[in-house]
Order: sequence, then C-alpha cells, then structure tokens
Amino acid sequence: MNLYSALYQTDQIRCYDVLGQEIDCTGTGQDGDIRAGLTWPIPRFEEQKAVVIDCLSGLLWTKNATPAEFPQTWEEAIEYVNQMNASCVHGHEDWRLPNRRELFSLISHSQINPALPAAHPFTSVFSGYYWTSNSCAQWPKQAWYVHLGGGRVFKGMKQGSYLVWPVRRLKSENPNAPGDRFETSGHLVSDRSTGLVWLRSAGGSKDIMDWPAALIDVQRLNANKVYGHDDWRLPNIRELESLVALDQHSPALSATHPFKDVAQGYWSSTTSVYDPSYAWVLYTDDGNVGVGFKEKADFSVWPVRDGVS
Repeated sequence: MNLYSALYQTDQIRCYDVLGQEIDCTGTGQDGDIRAGLTWPIPRFEEQKAVVIDCLSGLLWTKNATPAEFPQTWEEAIEYVNQMNASCVHGHEDWRLPNRRELFSLISHSQINPALPAAHPFTSVFSGYYWTSNSCAQWPKQAWYVHLGGGRVFKGMKQGSYLVWPVRRLKSENPNAPGDRFETSGHLVSDRSTGLVWLRSAGGSKDIMDWPAALIDVQRLNANKVYGHDDWRLPNIRELESLVALDQHSPALSATHPFKDVAQGYWSSTTSVYDPSYAWVLYTDDGNVGVGFKEKADFSVWPVRDGVS
C-alpha cells in the first residue's frame, strides 16, 4: 500500500471537550465524530515468528521493537541496520531505518505508552523516541524521530541517542506524490495524491483561534455552503501531515504548492489522548507534528473535504 495515497482513519473514536473531559461525539466535527479516511484492515498485524507484517502499510517490522537494545546516534543506527543486512538477520538483507511517514503510520491516536494500536503484537517497545531515515531540510545536522510514548513527530541532532526499529517493504512502491500533485480550481485545490480538497487560502495569521472556535468556524463554512459545499471539516492529524514535504521548509510543503497565506501552525480535529486538554497540531515551518492547548488561540484553520480519489 502506498502510504502517500492511502489515508487511513486514525483510531480515535472518542471525543473530548476543551477541558479534556469525554463527551458525546455526535455533531462535534471532531475526529471521533467524522472518522475520515479508509478503515483499517482486520487483522491489522500478522505475526511471522520474529517479524510482523502490517497489513495496513505492507511493511514488515521486527517483532522486537528495540533489537539494538540501547539508544544510538543516527549514524550508528544506520550502521546497525547495515550490519543486520550483512548478517541476513531473519533471512533478509534489505532492512533499513523507516522513513518518517512509515514510522508515523504505526502511531495510534487512542493509545499511549506506547502509542501503538491496541493488541499490537510487538515486544520491547520503549515509550520514547525512535529514529527515522529522514534528515531535516532546514537543519541537515538534525534528523526526524517519532515519540512512541505519545505520538509526537519532532527532530533532533544526529549525534543524539535514540532507538532503532528496522523495517523492510514486502513489495516495491513509489512513495512520491505525482509531479502534478495539485490542481487549482478557483478558491479550491485538489490533491491528486490523496483525493482531498483544500481551500487555496490557508488562513494565515489573521485567522488564529482556539480549538473550539476552529470547530465552529468549519460549521460556519458549511452553514453558508462556502464555495458550493457543506461538507467541510477540520482535518484530522493524518490528513494535515499528508501535506508535508520533507525536502522543503518554511513552509514544509511541495515546492510547487499553490496555497496562499500559509500559517505557522494548524489545528487538527484529533485530540491528544496523552492529555485530552490538548489537540494535535501541524507546524508548517519544518513539518513537526505536535500539540496545542485547546483553550489558547495559537493556531489557524485549514478546512478540507473529500474529493475524488
């Protein structure tokens, strides 16, 4: 499965108010209400002795999530995987560090410590940071890592020490979006790689608001049938993250993107279950996936709707 084109649902099925209290999802516009995206395969994981196949992504992971046992620098992590291949560990010679999108695909948005799907089969999962293979475009001495405790996606110096979780792909794929990824039609932009339709005007700093106001703002768009549609929604965190281009920065969007007024950060409809008084946020300068305090007016709104996949 191509992780660029296949936007799966998060596994968040509950909704929370601004204080982090669980509420009825009906009509909230939150992730747990809308459940946008493809449904997960059942079963999600298939165990094969020392390895596990993720039926959602088509990736094969080591069942032991920390085979190196101890944190390593980024260069040491790459060398560790090279040594695995030299030794044909588990019968394979094509192990590698996962890229950012691959490691992020494992993240659960309903579980913490670790932030992996319920009933996952992995062992020795450490609720800390794991390296990806991607360098940071703005700061090449840094590389991306994913926090398996809560799900944050951030970057750090390559001489830092983090954990290694090797992966390999069962089938080849082209992980890149098409060259003409975006199609502009007036005020709307269709993303051919995901089938989503975004507003061309991305809000900008003039529309900074708190999380409840962001959800209400999208309801206003629908009530007024803005640009002829009444099915706009606040994107979930996977939909926002799908826009990130890791070879770009300021903003971390495709070099040929057609969007205007791109703000520094955007609310998602997905609550952080690590602390439900926070919601997941995309920071556009580099593409960090972090959180924002729901009561603070710190982020902008970038509405989305389903188009033609």
